[in-house]
Parts: sequence; structure tokens; C-alpha cells
Amino acid sequence: MNIGLIAHDGKKKLMQNCCTAYRGILAKHELFATGTTGRLVEEATGLPVHKLLSGHVGGEQQMGAMIEQNQIDLVLFLRDPENPKTNGPDITKAIRMCDIHNVPLATNIATAEVLLKSLERGDLEWREMYK
Repeated sequence: MNIGLIAHDGKKKLMQNCCTAYRGILAKHELFATGTTGRLVEEATGLPVHKLLSGHVGGEQQMGAMIEQNQIDLVLFLRDPENPKTNGPDITKAIRMCDIHNVPLATNIATAEVLLKSLERGDLEWREMYK
């Protein structure tokens, strides 16, 4: 499965920690991330990450387009609600595309962990049929 990773600046360390903790699960899948998040995850875990542009220069738009084209099966977007980004419309589109195309989306660490454990159990295999 293709997993999208996005993290606001204040949540990048949390994304690194999450991906390190669930490295065994993530290693079995293709990872796509906005630029800086992808670089940080790759450095922390050693996992290969397909890096898009940085979020503020178009990476969130690229991720939204991939979701819209049904190329992403799961999105972990660790957002910082206390420090909203100026590129809100782009990420709002990505979230909207997840809703339209039935792509599981986590916007906090608790939901991310539930989705990653579900992925490990095979609970998200329906995505393959959905394609």
C-alpha cells in the first residue's frame, strides 16, 4: 500500500518517532511524504521515502493530486491545530480528497497508531479492491 506522510513543523519530531516505532509495519509499504517530513523520516528510520516538494511550495498539492488519482491508500497527517499553517487551503483539499475517495486519514498520533495497527492486521486490504 502507498502511505502518505505529512506533518506540520511542530509535529515533525512526533512523525519521526511514530515512523521509528512502527518501522516494521511501514517497511512493507511505499512511503510518500512532503519534502522536509520525508527527509526527516528517512533519516530517522532508514526507510526509503518518495519525497514530494515541501508542503508550503506545492507538496501538499501533489499529495492531494495523488489522493485524487487513487494513488495513496492511507494518509498520516500530523497537524498542529494550535499553530495553523498559511497553506491551509492546500491541505484542506488533501483532507477533502481523502473523504471523497475513502482514503483512511489520521490527523493525530492516536488515530495514526490505530490505522497502522489495522494495516498490520490486514484490515485495510479492502483498499486493493477499491482501486
